[in-house]
Amino acid sequence: MNLPTKLTVARILLSIVLIILLCFPFYEVGIEFSVITIKNVDLDIKYIIAGVIFIIASLTDFLDGHIARKKGLITNTGKMLDAIADKVLVNSVLIILASLNEINAIIPVVIVLRDILVNAIKMEAASHGKVVAAIGSGKLKTASLMIGVALIFFGNLPFEFIGLNVAELFLYFATIMSIISMIQYYNINKKLIIEEK
Repeated sequence: MNLPTKLTVARILLSIVLIILLCFPFYEVGIEFSVITIKNVDLDIKYIIAGVIFIIASLTDFLDGHIARKKGLITNTGKMLDAIADKVLVNSVLIILASLNEINAIIPVVIVLRDILVNAIKMEAASHGKVVAAIGSGKLKTASLMIGVALIFFGNLPFEFIGLNVAELFLYFATIMSIISMIQYYNINKKLIIEEK
């Protein structure tokens, strides 16, 4: 297992830790997370820990791809695990945040639906021997999601002090980019999708 793949596996493991942290009923085992207040903004320590884990996991997403391309370590296994890691990290957190009423439920609904459709397009293209490369709008979507989620975990600071919900803006922008990238993926591959076998 090369370094980029190890980083990808680390992202999957960090995602599992993050899911447990956000979902486990710690209060039932007598564990209470304190809340700190910064200029009338309450921050749950659990969310701060989750935010740190999420940022570290997100950084591995950049590092594994960068190292793989720079050192020629791109493998089919690495690409498959990378796609899985991205979905486990981002989509699971979005669903959890929606269930906690931290974000609008339409965001994970659109993101997950988009991922299902894009993956179907990629599989159809693969059946024709074509590899579908990542596109700019998809990368912009992912980056916006990661920034928006990180801001949610850290109480939208420092923007909360001026009453500007930047976290929400990033997440809605990412949702729009999800739809745009899905349309672009379809347009790029529509000849393969509609042609008769």
